[in-house]
Amino acid sequence: MEGKQLGILSLADALEEAARVGQDLVEVAPNSTPPVCRIMDYGKFRYQQSKKLQIARKSQTVIQVKEIRLRPKTEEHDLDVKIKHIKRFLEENSKVKITMMFRGREIAYTDLGRTIMERIKEALEDGCTIEQQPRLEGRSMVMVVTPKK
Repeated sequence: MEGKQLGILSLADALEEAARVGQDLVEVAPNSTPPVCRIMDYGKFRYQQSKKLQIARKSQTVIQVKEIRLRPKTEEHDLDVKIKHIKRFLEENSKVKITMMFRGREIAYTDLGRTIMERIKEALEDGCTIEQQPRLEGRSMVMVVTPKK
């Protein structure tokens, strides 16, 4: 009986056949005419489906987006520490969003912010790819980097 078609049966005959084999009658395609059913062990089928889902979930990778925030007045040493953090995040296979925030009149010095972003880009050029170049969005400049594959 494994895999062969029984043809068009009445519901009572199909249920009787499933009971004779000791398995369940499962409706596979309810919207077709006539509805398609399969005789199978439904508990075993559900178990296999859950195992497939588990394996799929285990093999999928979740990419996190980490954010580093800077200001145009960030000192040299502090910038080095931030770059170290970015490198560590990239080693952990996370995307990094680098945000340069301008407060008040600092917005007039976007060129200073851009030079700092360029310095960060130069420090990271071997270990990552730049997904989004530094660009001004309102009062902040944003750059997104991803780890190299």
